[in-house]
Amino acid sequence: MADLFAASRAANVARAAPLAARMRPRRLADYVGQEQTVGPGKLLRRLIEADRLGSVILYGPPGVGKTTLAEIIAHETRRRFVELSATASGVKDVRDVLEAARRRLEDDGQKTCLFIDEIHRFNKAQQDVLLPDVENGVIALIGATTQNPFFALTSALVSRSRLFELEPLGPEHVAAILDRAVGDREHGFGRESITLAPEARAFLVETSDGDARRALGALEVGVLSSPERPLVVTLDLARESVQRKVVAYDSGDTHYDCASALIKSIRGSDADAGLYWLARMLEGGEDVRFLTRRLVILASEDIGNADPRSLMIAVAAMQAAEFVGLPECQLTLAQAVTYLALAPKSNACTLAIAAARRDVREQAVIPVPRHLQDKHYAGAKRLGHGQGYAYAHDAPDAIAAQDYLGVEKTYYEPTDRGLERDLGERLLEIRRRLRNGPPTEAP
Repeated sequence: MADLFAASRAANVARAAPLAARMRPRRLADYVGQEQTVGPGKLLRRLIEADRLGSVILYGPPGVGKTTLAEIIAHETRRRFVELSATASGVKDVRDVLEAARRRLEDDGQKTCLFIDEIHRFNKAQQDVLLPDVENGVIALIGATTQNPFFALTSALVSRSRLFELEPLGPEHVAAILDRAVGDREHGFGRESITLAPEARAFLVETSDGDARRALGALEVGVLSSPERPLVVTLDLARESVQRKVVAYDSGDTHYDCASALIKSIRGSDADAGLYWLARMLEGGEDVRFLTRRLVILASEDIGNADPRSLMIAVAAMQAAEFVGLPECQLTLAQAVTYLALAPKSNACTLAIAAARRDVREQAVIPVPRHLQDKHYAGAKRLGHGQGYAYAHDAPDAIAAQDYLGVEKTYYEPTDRGLERDLGERLLEIRRRLRNGPPTEAP
């Protein structure tokens, strides 16, 4: 009787669970997507089939099947599935789970699969508690994280784990999951005469960004908020269920990846791509000051003297964004991004200062030539400091033929793009007059 009562309660809980939780597949054969990780012949699938799991870290964005895959692994390997949330568990909780797993293994030989969601939220002490039992095989650890494990986890845990990156689901995967939810009679809406219009399905797939949980959540809202049966989930109903699309963005990988894409797009002169990545970061709530700092850096790093106005525009955008704020400063940022993208590019200044600093670090320090040394103090004349200095403004074109370094070095090599083409020609003449030699070939 007690068993029947417990089974009834479990069934009630399962029916009350969100659609995304109810639709989780129970077998690896029913798992949708991630063929690069669990497809036939892939490493993780071979480990599951051979029951040689060890410690596994599943790394990827939300809604791509990390928790589902962990449950399937436990089922396929006939292990006891134990779940902990790193946001609500402490060291004591971890020790209790490990002790229970140790007893199960000693008493009846049953192995345990410990799944820790958001494992990156564990501190170093909590992660270190896991290491002995992971090494000894007491548990098969499966950690799920949306953060890059190399940054978010300790090196000791990473070195003892196999890392598998899960990617956002493809449109065909999300569409298949929606169709399954509509037709499944046991866990989905198969008993409720629900029809998903093709245009509504396409909309849910598009707005989900590869997140099955988000797509299923929107479908569930649309169905539960409409009492009529039979029901056709139309495009309008799907739009109303989604409301405002949530842009996935975090302060970890997404932040740095989008910033990298923005800079590389501007460097590559693609104004349209630059605007998209700018919009992606703004919609994700990126700090405007971070964006403007990156644009100022880029103006010197990738454009430089090919178009000196770029630095002026980037600095002006930084000041304007600080003064105006969002949402209006998006206009200023868009203007700056498009100008910088279309400006002629040169990294000559970047290469020049890098070469000069490398010489300072790695070679003998060049002493300041005597004629360039400071002579504006008592006793400088007796030391000979500043003697023989030729005042540049007394020379034709303010170019005095004298040695300013003590050795011959060439750091700045202008490109033939933008203003640097003219600067390069002037530089050749200046170097000829300073060094009192024949002009060198143009770069």
